[in-house]
Amino acid sequence: MGDGINDAPALHAADVGISVNNAVDVAKETADVILVRKSLRVLRDGVVEGRKTFQNTMKYIQMGLSSNFGNMLSLSFMPLFLNFLPFLPSQILFNNFLYDVSQVSLSTDRVDKRDIQKPPKWNLPAVRRFMLFFGPASSIFDFLTVGILILIFHATQAQFQASWFMESLATQVLVIYIIRTKKIPFLQSYPSLWLVLNTILAVGIGWAVPYLALGRWFHFAPPPAGAVIAICLIVAAYLVFVEFVKRRFYARSKS
Repeated sequence: MGDGINDAPALHAADVGISVNNAVDVAKETADVILVRKSLRVLRDGVVEGRKTFQNTMKYIQMGLSSNFGNMLSLSFMPLFLNFLPFLPSQILFNNFLYDVSQVSLSTDRVDKRDIQKPPKWNLPAVRRFMLFFGPASSIFDFLTVGILILIFHATQAQFQASWFMESLATQVLVIYIIRTKKIPFLQSYPSLWLVLNTILAVGIGWAVPYLALGRWFHFAPPPAGAVIAICLIVAAYLVFVEFVKRRFYARSKS
C-alpha cells in the first residue's frame, strides 16, 4: 500500500498494489487497486467476496465432475441390459441444457462462514477423490431405476427414456443442495432464494415436457403414474444416500 512517489517501486513489485484516489499520479498508475473510499473495509469485503466466489466455483466443479462421471459409468454399462439407446442425442442435450440453466444462479448462493474464515486452496487430489466417491453413488440409483422400469413397469423405449430423463435431471440438479455445504441442508445451511427457484424451475420444466406436445419432438412418451411415484422415491432415497456419503467423505478427509 502506498500513495507517494517513493511507494511506486513497491507497488509495482507487489502481487497486489493498493493506492488511494488522492495519491500522486505515478502511485495510482502503478497500483492494481485504487480505493475511492477512506476505509480499509473494502479490502476485507473484497477478500471475503473472492473466497465466496472460489467456494461457489468449487461447488459447480464438484457437482459437474461427480454427476458426469456417474453418467458415464451408467451409460457404459446400459447396453448390457437394454436393446435400445437409454438416451437419444437430443435428449442428452436437453438434459444438459436444463442442468446448466439450473446452475446459473449458483453464483448467488450463500457460503458457510467456516468456509471463508481461511484462504481456500486448490486441491486437485481432493477433487478427484470427490468425483470417485460421489460418481458411483448416482450410478447405483441409475441401475435401480432401470431395473424398476423394465422389470416392474415393462416400460416401452419412449416411456423408459422419459422416465430416466426425469430421474437423471432431478438427481443431477437437486444434489446441489447436498454438495453445496458440509452441514445439514436447509436445517443448518440455507441456499440462496435464486438457486432454489432456478433449480425447481429446471426440474419442473423437465418433468412436464414428457406430458406436453414438446415431448413428442424429443421422442418421449408419458410414463405411467406408478413409475413417476417410483422415480420420486428413488430421487428422495438418492439425496439421503448422498448426504450419508458426504458425511463419510468429509470424515475420512478430516482424518
